[in-house]
Amino acid sequence: MKKIMVMCGVLAAFGTTALAAGDEDALSGRLKADFRTKGIAGLARLDQDAVQATCTQHHPEDLPRALVKYLETQQLAGVRYPADGKYLGDWKKGEALAQDGRGMTWSDSPDSPVGGNCYNCHQLAPQEASFGTIGPSLRHYGKIRGNSAAMQQYTYSKIYNAKAYNLCTNMPRFGHVGALTEAQIKDLVALLLDPESPVNK
Repeated sequence: MKKIMVMCGVLAAFGTTALAAGDEDALSGRLKADFRTKGIAGLARLDQDAVQATCTQHHPEDLPRALVKYLETQQLAGVRYPADGKYLGDWKKGEALAQDGRGMTWSDSPDSPVGGNCYNCHQLAPQEASFGTIGPSLRHYGKIRGNSAAMQQYTYSKIYNAKAYNLCTNMPRFGHVGALTEAQIKDLVALLLDPESPVNK
């Protein structure tokens, strides 16, 4: 709550009106009244951090550009890069992970593996029969962008926390929230950048 109140102050400083504290509390109470804890899915999932609250309370286009850049920079600063300096894992593991939508639902155990669920929002390879269109197509991602060290780092950080590049994106912050491990993110980076990956064929 303190983070959200600080964010409201920042928004006021930039001349943007946030929800009043009473309205925010009423909205939060209404949401929590309609949900209940079941299995590992608890009500804490309804709690928003300051960035989520900012994007909920305001249309992204109404946010001052200076504020957006400030918050994106904060998100990027929180990315934990691999200690070994390597960003590429196994693209075959990455492909299996990208096509796996399991994990973190009320019926899963806390230690069950979590999938990337990438296909639900992105096209990855030409042989896919169906895929989501919420996110852009990732077909030929590496073929178009190359496989430089800078591109590897960018891709890793984008999967880790996409809000570092697009503050109000719908893409999950896989590393930031601990949904995927460092090794899993490396495997997804390899899927997107390895020339032998089906993404780049």
